[in-house]
Order: sequence, then structure tokens, then C-alpha cells
Amino acid sequence: MNIRDLLRLSSVPRLGPLKIRALVTHFGDAGAVLRAGPRELIRVPGIDRKLASAIAHHDGEDFADEQLKAVNRIGAHILSYWDDSYPSLLKRIYDPPPLLYALGTFAEVDRHSIGIVGTRKPSSYGQRVTENLARELVEVGITIVSGLARGIDTFAHEAALRAGGRTIAVIGSGLDVPYPPENRRLLQRIARQGVVISEFPLGTQPEASNFPRRNRLISGISLGVIVVESDEDGGAMITASTALDQNREVFAVPGMITEKRSMGPHLLIQQGRAKLTHSVNDVLAEFPALAGSSRSQERRTLPLPELTLFENTILQRLSDEPVHIDVLSERTALSTSDCLVTLLSLEFKGLVRQLPGKYFVKAEF
Repeated sequence: MNIRDLLRLSSVPRLGPLKIRALVTHFGDAGAVLRAGPRELIRVPGIDRKLASAIAHHDGEDFADEQLKAVNRIGAHILSYWDDSYPSLLKRIYDPPPLLYALGTFAEVDRHSIGIVGTRKPSSYGQRVTENLARELVEVGITIVSGLARGIDTFAHEAALRAGGRTIAVIGSGLDVPYPPENRRLLQRIARQGVVISEFPLGTQPEASNFPRRNRLISGISLGVIVVESDEDGGAMITASTALDQNREVFAVPGMITEKRSMGPHLLIQQGRAKLTHSVNDVLAEFPALAGSSRSQERRTLPLPELTLFENTILQRLSDEPVHIDVLSERTALSTSDCLVTLLSLEFKGLVRQLPGKYFVKAEF
């Protein structure tokens, strides 16, 4: 399929994904659509006289030129719905985008993808759960999908990268307009160790109306979606709804009943729309082929690094519940400065993680 012709066709006002697919299916390729007259075009279901006239008189050359130049400038590429490399799961949704802009490349293993979504303002519990689930899914050969947003999305992507796995970021703007801006470096890392995709042309700003469309791609490219923390009306709930519409599995992590950001997952569980999820095993149970794969049996068990007396003393007094440095100093009978030095050493060894406000937790190892 000629990408240039598809770009020209996609720039026709009021011409969405379903109508583009109908036109290309009817005429055989995008070039034939652009060469057709109004009388031929109105034979396609959904194409009225006004739209047929707009297509027949549309040029789109400048738009195609600008997009192709911009794509080359940032090292991206464009996939069409008719390409073999277009994600097979995404082809099965109701309205897959005819064009996907991509940084990085898809791999065969991306057929086994799970989405992780949630609030932009997670609790420390939500952060830990997200990181643990992403890491454990990566360890069994599953690709992590999310939306590059602040909060849960960011933690999911970063945990997948740290674990040496693949991750897919679906964004609601042009590839050259990273959002949020502070995730520009994360986007670049994902492009090297996975793929960043958008259905929006380069130069598109992150308008609020873009994100519900983005969310349907997160679920559409995934076998299932995990909701970690979300308000009842949060964006993650939109992703859960689109996942259900697309016949995908939905998983929800329970939280504290006093937390507003627990309301979304709890509502999904209460309504029977999502599976209550404690661990990666709850996810794998829904996909026996993945759970029984050879890679799922190769869970990594890293030996504990050699520890000093002080390091061992502090590590024994940490758990997955955050502990403030002052409390830790009191528990270990060590000065605050000695504790901080030792905690820094434990961080370097990957055994401890620092949270905001000088709180510390034991890392998973």
C-alpha cells in the first residue's frame, strides 16, 4: 500500500478510519480512491455526495510531503493497516487506524502484550504494585503496553525497561510532541527497547479529545489490561471500557477502601467487569498458553549481593511498607547519617528504593 497516497487520503476532512478502510477495500488501493470521481465514490457505503465531492477535489500533496519529511527527520516510520508488520491484535478492533506513526519496531513477542494503566497521581502502594507486575510480566516474556502519561504509565514503562523487557507506548499526540514533556527521554529509551506509536500526524498537540482515541489503541494492542489505581471517571476506566468492548480481558488491583483512587478498580470488580488481581499469576491464569510457555518457567532468581553488617541490619528492618529515615535510625540504633550512607549503598545494589519524603522500602529481588 502506498503510504503517500494514504497520507493524502487521511487528510480529507470528515474521513475517518472506517470510511478509509471501506474505500480502500472497494477500490483496491488509496491511489485508486484519489483518482475516482464523485459518482464512483458514492457507491461505497457511508460516503455521501458531499464527502465524495471533497475526496474527488482533494489534493493533500503538501500534507503528505510535510509528514514524510518530518518522519524522516525524527527517524520514525509509518505503518499501514495493510502492512504485514501492523499489529495483528489491533487489526481486530472495530476501528483500527489506517496509519500508525512509529518510533522503534514491533517484534514477534509483542503479540503477547498486556496493558497497565492507572492514575497520574498514584500512591506509593500503586507505584510498587505497578512496578512488580510489570517486572514479573516481562520476566515471563510479555510486553508491557501503556500510554506514557505521568504516574502509573510511567512506572510501568520504566519497570519493563529496567527488567530488560519490551514495552509499547501509545501516545495521544504527534511523535515529535512528547507528552508530558518530561517523558521525552523515556520515549527515546522505549523507542530503543520497544516501540512508540501514535495514530496522530506529526505536529499534533496533546488535545484532551485525543486521549480517549489513544486509550482504545492501548487496549486494542493488548491481550488484556490491568487497572491499578483510578478514580471512577479516570482515563484508565475508559481504557477498561474499550478493552471490554474489544473482547479483551480486564484485571483490577484492589486498594484501600478509604482511597478515592481505589474506587475505579473496586467498581470494576464489584460489577463483575474485571478480575480481582493480586499477582501476575492471576493474569497468567487467563492465558494458559502464556503461563505454560517455556519462558514463563524461567523466572529469574538473582543471588543476594554480599552485605556488610550495617547493610544487613538495615535490610532486615525494611519491608514493602514505607519507613521514614528517622524511624529506621531509631530501629537500628544507628545515626541518621550512617543510615543514609548505608541506604545509598543498598540502593546501588538494587535492594532498597527511596520514596519522596525520605521514606524507604525494600526492593523486590
